[in-house]
Amino acid sequence: MNLKENLLSALSGNDVDVAPVVSVTQLAVVEAMDKTGASWTEAHTDPEKMAKLGSSLYELAGLECARIPFCLTVEAEAIGAQVDLGGKDKPPHLLSAPFSNTNNIDIPSDFLDNGRIPTVLKAIEILKETHEDLPIVVGITGPFTLAGHLLGVENLVKLLKTDINEVEEQVEISLDATMDYVEAISELEPDVICVAEPTASPELIDPLQFKSIAKPRLEDLASFIDVKKVLHICGSTQGIILDMASIGYDGISIEEKVDVVKAKEDILSHSSSSPAGDCCSINKKGSASKIVGNISTSQTLFTGTVDDVKAEVKKALDDGVDILAPSCGVAPLSPITNIKAMVEARNEYYNI
Repeated sequence: MNLKENLLSALSGNDVDVAPVVSVTQLAVVEAMDKTGASWTEAHTDPEKMAKLGSSLYELAGLECARIPFCLTVEAEAIGAQVDLGGKDKPPHLLSAPFSNTNNIDIPSDFLDNGRIPTVLKAIEILKETHEDLPIVVGITGPFTLAGHLLGVENLVKLLKTDINEVEEQVEISLDATMDYVEAISELEPDVICVAEPTASPELIDPLQFKSIAKPRLEDLASFIDVKKVLHICGSTQGIILDMASIGYDGISIEEKVDVVKAKEDILSHSSSSPAGDCCSINKKGSASKIVGNISTSQTLFTGTVDDVKAEVKKALDDGVDILAPSCGVAPLSPITNIKAMVEARNEYYNI
């Protein structure tokens, strides 16, 4: 099986004999760091180690992709945010936002040369050379989440109640920066770009705010990305599934809190009832967005047994998941045996 062709075909809405098993979200685990010699924090700043760690679960567990980078702080750091790179089992996190309001925002014209962005770009090049037939997934921060990183999430949520215009202005500025980053990534021809928008989760903002503020910018971004694209939003996204699926992404990545059967029924029902060519229900190829997920990372892959993993994989495939994947970023202390079990369960399901 050609892993790259299989994933791209599934995201295109074509029938595939075997559902791909990948991760569109963070996949680095400490056990793989020890086995490859590519540990955090070095793998955040060294492109060779980033590429090695990003492909480690393919080498060690059979996961059918490489995925970099390992956090959502790359863009904010390049624009001026202070970031703690964490440690071996602790991902990077923001220490402070660079701006307090839109009046003092200044996106450096050379921000693509700053921080870890050059590391990510070089790591893509390395992966394309070393893993020619392996799908390469590159994660980026969505414009609404990036706005929160630049202003501070608490500040952004507060502004949603007091000054919507300022929020919209900031998200537009963030969108412009995100598009610049996407352009640089796309020139290197990765296979998939995953846009992560955790701050747009219904657990943080009202679904109506998602529809009016986050969704239009994600739609603009989807139109701009010229490779396969997946949208990931954390939490219980059942209430915004149709909005997620209507933006133009080839796949939507969901957590275990979402009922896959209902999500697929809603998406397919809406697509079939919409006028032909309605871009608000189908992607540019005319296929409904594919569902990616939704094996629990907080419980099953992290602390569950091999049997737990296999049972959850079987249920996800029975429910109709199109592309099997962890529901969110893999916890760094998750055991490789559980990642292997996810692949093994997929193989057992298809008798391969």
